[in-house]
Amino acid sequence: MAGIHTAPQTESSALVRHHPMPFGAQLAPDGTGVYFRLWAPSAQQITLVLETGEEQFFPMQAKPDGWFEAFTPQAGDGTLYRFQLASGLKVPDPASRFQPQDVHGPSQVIDPARFRWKDANWNGRPWEETILYELHVGSFTPEGTFEGVRQKLDYLVDLGVTAIELMPLSDFPGGRNWGYDGVLHYAPDSRYGTPDDLKHLIQTAHQKGLMVFLDVVYNHFGPDGNYLHTYAQDFFTEHYHTPWGAGINFEGAQPVREFFIQNALYWLNEYHFDGLRFDAVHAIEDASSRHILNELAETVRATIRPGRHVHLVLENDDNACRFLAPANQSHTQAQTQFNAQWNDDFHHAAHVVATGEQSGYYADYVKNPSGKTAVEHLARCLTEGFAYQGEHSAYRDEPRGSRSAAYPLSDFVNFLQNHDQVGNRAFGERLCQLTEPATMRALLTVFLLAPSIPLLFMGEEWQSEKPFLFFCDFGPELAKLVTEGRRKEFARFPEFSDSAVRERIPDPGAPETFEASVLDWEVSEQAKHAEWRHFYRELLGIRKREIIPWLAQLAHDRQSKRNCKFLGETGILAQWTLGNGSTLILAANLGADALTLPLRLFDNIGLDRFRVLYQTAQTVIQEVRSGQLSPWSVIWLAD
Repeated sequence: MAGIHTAPQTESSALVRHHPMPFGAQLAPDGTGVYFRLWAPSAQQITLVLETGEEQFFPMQAKPDGWFEAFTPQAGDGTLYRFQLASGLKVPDPASRFQPQDVHGPSQVIDPARFRWKDANWNGRPWEETILYELHVGSFTPEGTFEGVRQKLDYLVDLGVTAIELMPLSDFPGGRNWGYDGVLHYAPDSRYGTPDDLKHLIQTAHQKGLMVFLDVVYNHFGPDGNYLHTYAQDFFTEHYHTPWGAGINFEGAQPVREFFIQNALYWLNEYHFDGLRFDAVHAIEDASSRHILNELAETVRATIRPGRHVHLVLENDDNACRFLAPANQSHTQAQTQFNAQWNDDFHHAAHVVATGEQSGYYADYVKNPSGKTAVEHLARCLTEGFAYQGEHSAYRDEPRGSRSAAYPLSDFVNFLQNHDQVGNRAFGERLCQLTEPATMRALLTVFLLAPSIPLLFMGEEWQSEKPFLFFCDFGPELAKLVTEGRRKEFARFPEFSDSAVRERIPDPGAPETFEASVLDWEVSEQAKHAEWRHFYRELLGIRKREIIPWLAQLAHDRQSKRNCKFLGETGILAQWTLGNGSTLILAANLGADALTLPLRLFDNIGLDRFRVLYQTAQTVIQEVRSGQLSPWSVIWLAD
């Protein structure tokens, strides 16, 4: 494949991974200098400025269609540089590979050949084997670095996850950020370490059998440090607006589309990531004949070498399935689609079951005269994918979603917690702080053994009580606006109608807000937390032995191969046919009252031929036989 120079496939072999881009800074193959290329259609002239001691200036040659180019033997690996506009403003390279002095500083030329990869035999893992663990590099460990994460990889392997998902790394302003305010999409933030540090983390993960996913943001740029509007106004359009401002002009010039397509290829090829998670694609507007997401997926699938597993996952609040591959689609067609999509419906329904909360979007999952109970919504997620498949959403006051029952259940990523659902709460509480242990155990038992792909959020496996708060590190004026905006956002909720209560919401820009969110690993070793970790490890072990081997062949005919019965308002009896022809059964009472089961419920199933995969108490199977289910009891069976 272009840009990757392979060596013989042995454990000790080393290779170079370099993704040549049509823009940015590229070292000459013979090492004689560096080529620089910038798309600046709004600029009359561009000057390359090398910042090696005394500044050196090199006029860039204007080319057709808004491109500027320069080559100089004065630059090499490690050279700091910027582009100067006619106004005198100096800007970083939008395709910078590294920003050692943050987003407003100079970019640095990086030679990808410096890092010699030793994971030539790594081809990734099939999607069905995925057990995701989402983490924020800056708050996952006290060090807050790539190296800090690398030191915890053995812990994650022992836990039983098969993939880590890093929250966005694109260079953001300041030293603290969730990552969704990134402005330089090709530069891993220097706060976490160097490009080689990130590659070392990924390589070590591969050597331990772990995949590594990266969360990428292609729907907007952060509010501080984005200079594109000063020399490439066509990058944005006023025809579309997002919650973050003007939309990205995907319907305009090809360089805009290419910027993001090349970014995906860059992370997958030069850094050897195993997958990408695309943030909030419902905010990406594109009426072109070929949507940017389709073009991106097709390009990735056509570029990645045969035999390598690369996974593309969407976050799409619209519950739209159009970028996923239905079960009846051919293998060739499926290769142009995305692997899966985050399923907020599963989280929302489970959260209502656990907490009884009814405000905001949770109102859509509370029983009303014409609606379903939260347990019914949850059961639909377990057997059909989405809960809302075109039904009217009271919260949004419009229909939401599209039919998902024809899609494989592995097309849906389920979770009980993630960065959004914890961090967008005013005080960043985790689910264990909002419900009882018995409720948590029941929901986790359902969640971790269900056929859909599970995602954990850092620290949940030991029921960490550390909040995950919204934090950032902007300049004084912007920081004040962010703080005021966040408190105003919560003012519409009854519990925050009092201004004195809103003042208690942690200030996103305060260092202590970030510090409060850093995981406390010493606490994780305490007895009650270690017990929870053992619980997760046990369930994930069962998933690997009993569920994962058959997911790839899981039958997709909903009518005959997966179905669900409701037992009162809190009971579920769900059934799936796995790829080996065996039957998987879930019986659960997700309520605080005991449940009496209908007579002869299991007559057609033949309960005696089933073995217990897991039960929340040793007596659950006896209860089922006698027609009872205790509060918050769950049992999984397989024949």
